[in-house]
Amino acid sequence: MNIGVLSSSRADYSIYLPLLKALTSEPGFAVEVLAFGTHLSGQHGHTIDQIRADGFLVRTVDAVPVGDTPGDIARTMGATMQTFAGVWADQSYDLLLCLGDRYEMFAAVSSAIPFNLPITHIHGGETTLGAIDNAFRHAITVMATYHFTTTETYKQRVIELTGSDQNVYNVGALSIDNLSHLTLLTNAQFLDRFGIDLNIPTILITFHPETVSFQHTADHVTALLDAMQQLDTYQLVITMPNADTMGNYVRARLRDFIDAHANAVGVESFGTIGYLSCMKACQFMLGNTSSGFVEASFFPKYVINLGDRQRGRILTPNIIDCALDSVAILTAVRAIENADPLSPINVYGDGTAAEQTVSILRKIRDELR
Repeated sequence: MNIGVLSSSRADYSIYLPLLKALTSEPGFAVEVLAFGTHLSGQHGHTIDQIRADGFLVRTVDAVPVGDTPGDIARTMGATMQTFAGVWADQSYDLLLCLGDRYEMFAAVSSAIPFNLPITHIHGGETTLGAIDNAFRHAITVMATYHFTTTETYKQRVIELTGSDQNVYNVGALSIDNLSHLTLLTNAQFLDRFGIDLNIPTILITFHPETVSFQHTADHVTALLDAMQQLDTYQLVITMPNADTMGNYVRARLRDFIDAHANAVGVESFGTIGYLSCMKACQFMLGNTSSGFVEASFFPKYVINLGDRQRGRILTPNIIDCALDSVAILTAVRAIENADPLSPINVYGDGTAAEQTVSILRKIRDELR
């Protein structure tokens, strides 16, 4: 079976990683990563280099986000569909794998539908009411033939969306596979690789715009920065936002803050092992990233989840929902500082998502022969 794996950013690639390793070592599968989006952007770390360094077969698709206005996003979607139309016309894939909810992913998947290419969707059924990604995720679910969800709750939502329980599998989260099997960096190794000393009490910060209410982005960033200004007893490790509506604005404000504060460090992309190692070592997380829900539950790690971007996701005991208000953020920080240690959290599976997925794909391969 020839499988094309659609990857548009560092975020989906890091999640795919255990599945890519499992598939490439499995007889009877030929796997090619179709890298596009921010993977090809120098501003976002040119993360295609990481895919190549990991040894996977890669095909680059020249569809890169340009700008961060609503018009820019819409034009990027159109250009991505047009570019992929040429890819599918000259392809020999038996199955496409896609993951998540990005507008670039939606555009690539949409363009494959007229070619009757079977779509397999990972991470369907989830809800993020504060991001336009929510609509794209559900649309991809409807377009897909096969579905691999991370929880039973999300499996039931996919069944509701598609009107069928056929080809819907709850296998758990691939991110838990990563954490179960990867050897993370020690603090000394992390310092040597990134120049950041995680022995200093650290907050890991990742903040993206709320794309359904991007008009409020300036106020949201100001509230976050006002709170960060007062967290001077911590080292603030800040990873940069995705290519979203007003993402460049958020990036610029964060860069200005980092330049003006000695306790703040900015990182474009840690890579999978670096990011998870930082998460393991940090005191807690602050922001509105999905990794605060899935990966952070593994350790487990307290997370201050800001605003509405991730509203609708399953809330585990490590998540503190917090308004985008500086006083509320600082109150949440003090609550964590005085909180009891967390008990283990097991919502997203047992670390065998890749193994289960490959087993199901074997059956699909045999059925399609």
